[in-house]
Amino acid sequence: AGAPDDIQAAVRLYYAVRDRVVYDAYFVGEAPRFYRASDCLRAGKGFCVPKAALLAAAARAVGIPARVSYADVRNHLATKKLLELVRGGLFVWHGLTEFYLAGRWVKATPAFNLSLCERFGVRPLEFDGHHDSLFHAYDRAGRQHMEYVNDRGHYADVPYETILADFRRVYPRWLEFGTRGQAG
Repeated sequence: AGAPDDIQAAVRLYYAVRDRVVYDAYFVGEAPRFYRASDCLRAGKGFCVPKAALLAAAARAVGIPARVSYADVRNHLATKKLLELVRGGLFVWHGLTEFYLAGRWVKATPAFNLSLCERFGVRPLEFDGHHDSLFHAYDRAGRQHMEYVNDRGHYADVPYETILADFRRVYPRWLEFGTRGQAG
């Protein structure tokens, strides 16, 4: 509210989604609810795919053209537990958001909230509405954190069936762990 232009509105939305919606790599499953913007907002948590969808939906709600985009990334600082579940450091279909601002598409990754970054010693991603905000290249100690391996392109909406098919093939243990956890 009260943003003087689309750039400032996008920046405010970015920080709201980044920090008010907790990143939870274990809040996952096969059901569509784990990938939808509305369910991510309702739960107050989600992994990168629904958080990116939520940011795109929020931008569209205030009249800013937005879309979701995906890439495969290598996360060098993921927890041991998560690395065991996904069997390696490659994360396919990492979600981010693209805004159409000042005549061009600008990328922003709202996945990792401020408190999570502080806990893991990673600089939080900042977004100014003018420059891409893609990934945490290094943690505060200078160790490599994330790198982009493959760009999967942008979409008007979450390609749920395609993502789920790849997750089933690549991360069956992660999906099962998340589904079991959600069942109590």
